[in-house]
Amino acid sequence: MLFRQIIHEDLGCASYLVGDTASGVAAVVDPQWDIDPYLHLGRLHGVRIEHVLETHNHADHVSGHGRLARATGATIHVHELAGAEYPHEAFAGGWTLKLGEGASVEAIHTPGHRPEHTSFLLRDAARGNDPWAVLSGDSLFVGDVARPDLAIEPREGAADIFRSLHEKLLALPEETEVWPGHLGGSLCGSSGIDLKTSSTIGFERRHNRALGFGSEAEFVEDAVATIGTKPPNVEHIVSLNRGQLVESISAPTRLTPHGFEAAIAAGALAIDSRTNEQFDEAHIPGSISASAYDTGFATKVAEMVPVDAELMVVAATDGNELEAAELLAAVGLPVRGFLGGGMTAWRAEDRPVARIESIDLAELARRLDEDSGPQVLDVRGDAEYAEGHVPGSIHIPFAQLHERLGELPRDRPIATICKAGKRSGLAASILQREGFEGVVHVSRGNAAMWVKANATT
Repeated sequence: MLFRQIIHEDLGCASYLVGDTASGVAAVVDPQWDIDPYLHLGRLHGVRIEHVLETHNHADHVSGHGRLARATGATIHVHELAGAEYPHEAFAGGWTLKLGEGASVEAIHTPGHRPEHTSFLLRDAARGNDPWAVLSGDSLFVGDVARPDLAIEPREGAADIFRSLHEKLLALPEETEVWPGHLGGSLCGSSGIDLKTSSTIGFERRHNRALGFGSEAEFVEDAVATIGTKPPNVEHIVSLNRGQLVESISAPTRLTPHGFEAAIAAGALAIDSRTNEQFDEAHIPGSISASAYDTGFATKVAEMVPVDAELMVVAATDGNELEAAELLAAVGLPVRGFLGGGMTAWRAEDRPVARIESIDLAELARRLDEDSGPQVLDVRGDAEYAEGHVPGSIHIPFAQLHERLGELPRDRPIATICKAGKRSGLAASILQREGFEGVVHVSRGNAAMWVKANATT
């Protein structure tokens, strides 16, 4: 059996290519938007991608199943409860796909995250009749389990997840390998998701906190109480994944500095995908900072801009802007154009730039001792803030910033802070765009370090 895991680092998603080298047939499970890795693996190992399997209608990223079906002629398979509107073959629990004499994939209906959610058991005749691995999708993660609130009432979803886990997945042999649909950083679970790429049923049974509850009622209470921030644009992304096949989302046009400036004047929003440090030093007025060099780039942008926004991309050099556009397309955001030549071209024409002052924790401490010191805005999550924060700071998780701007003062400088300077950089750029003056970005050091340095909260 040919088996490969493909990770989308920006979104924390994992997909899989499973094949039988003797028959030359392969299937892709949960394809990401960029299908080149699967095509490359198929050519490299001499297998034809004839099947595409979906564990469920994804809510956090756009599937590449339309692109892959177009490129290979593969048949798409999804559970009958998915309500798929595209050409497909529906299946129910117990359905088995044979890829050859030696390799097979069996569907196990594991509802909870969504009603149609399915896990897939892998068997390799050369290794015996028992399943050697389960592709657990968005049910069982390494160190965590899926969230229950993206499709149905959270308590009902949590109860379904509990039964799917304990009656089906945990009934598998302890040595069965677990290969999940998400790794750490994904919003489809909690902060408990590990960065490891795989585990086993036995290890998760012993060490996964969410599997330690003695009753369904206890599990449900905890699952509902620990639900985190929803992935952005859930309904929009699900509709794309459930509807007619999508093969293209973005076709960005290369623009001159003049054309780019005209587009902004007409209402387009510029996304600056360079590093936060480059943005702070000089950027196009009104643009927002979201570094494509850091994981979570597309999700952060999607949390900050309307799904129907007309987006433009600024990058450091040619080529990087198209990579950023593809990442944004993966969360359903189309990009209209990009600045040809990047900021170098903009500054070569001596066009106006804006700046944000960047400081470290020591400088923040010095300024807070002054009567005219800044108001600190902490944009971390609730749990992070509860662990410790700068005294007197205002706490607004960055995904809520737009709707809570009215809580911030406009008569004094604001210093944005987070854990690593990424979310706070984005927050600082939004405040500046919204007309706040004297915005300061605490880019070096974080709120947790402040607590240790000052021994107070």
